[in-house]
Amino acid sequence: MTNKEIYKKTLVFSAKRLLVDSIGVILLVGMCFLGFIILDKTVDQGLIGLIIGLIVGIIIMAIISHFISYALKAGQIAMMTRGITEGALPDNVYAEGKAIVKKRFTTVAAYYAVTSVIKGIFNQLGKGITAVGEMVGGDAGGTIGSAISSAIQVVVAYLCDCCLGWVFYREGTSAAKATCEGAVLFFKHGKTLAKNVGRIFGMGLLSLLVIGGAFTGIFYLIFMLMPSAFTALSNEIIQLTADAESAPPEFLTNPNLLMLVAAIVLGVIVWNIIHSTFIRPFILTGVLRNYIESGKNDIPSESSFSMLDSKSAKFAKLHRELG
Repeated sequence: MTNKEIYKKTLVFSAKRLLVDSIGVILLVGMCFLGFIILDKTVDQGLIGLIIGLIVGIIIMAIISHFISYALKAGQIAMMTRGITEGALPDNVYAEGKAIVKKRFTTVAAYYAVTSVIKGIFNQLGKGITAVGEMVGGDAGGTIGSAISSAIQVVVAYLCDCCLGWVFYREGTSAAKATCEGAVLFFKHGKTLAKNVGRIFGMGLLSLLVIGGAFTGIFYLIFMLMPSAFTALSNEIIQLTADAESAPPEFLTNPNLLMLVAAIVLGVIVWNIIHSTFIRPFILTGVLRNYIESGKNDIPSESSFSMLDSKSAKFAKLHRELG
């Protein structure tokens, strides 16, 4: 199967993730406005109500993401992996994806145990780059190192997904051992995978400008219909910070700027949802193919695990647990 065929066949997961994440955003925005309106009308403390609503909304979104969105994402990766390695997918990819995830990770906790180790391995290496930059160039070096580390985090997210795909591919191997193998693969075939970096950042930036920009404009037009709410909110911010040593930023006290900032924030949130559910899987299909193809004929052995023991404490711990 081609990357395009695999992507189209697994779009059902993207559609379901979009629905779930959209419900989360609607609840987040709804909680914010509800909290603002209730406390503004009752005790003239709309800002406090907005903050309370925001906290409640974030908790709801976190629960949805933890228990639903990630399960859908794992199912999609499992089916992408099968399409790449077997060249075919079943008619009901959604049901099959759910079954594979359930078989490989009997509980949500087991899934997160593996993914947390994967992220920990790569994130620890990213922090090491920042530390080296600070040692070499002081604050300036640290800034450069931080910038490089931030860029690495974007790539790390794809590598984590690829590593998870490898765990699904190595069906007859324990999830822990397959996780170790997946991490080693990246360092053994880093040059092969590096050619995907341009595609990752290029398509990500393009989607941010197009999708994020469009929704920022939409939200700003909507907010223009309720100027009194932003005027009241900015006035409350001014009152709460009246005794502060320094004045708050103008974008918090100017209703028009506050309106624009709110539109940008929501625009980026919507972009992140659409990008992660539709654009990112398209990019991931190609990256995952390169990753799995590079490792199919060079499966890491026990002796190759030692190369990462000194670079990541989490990897070393997982390696030791394998006995």
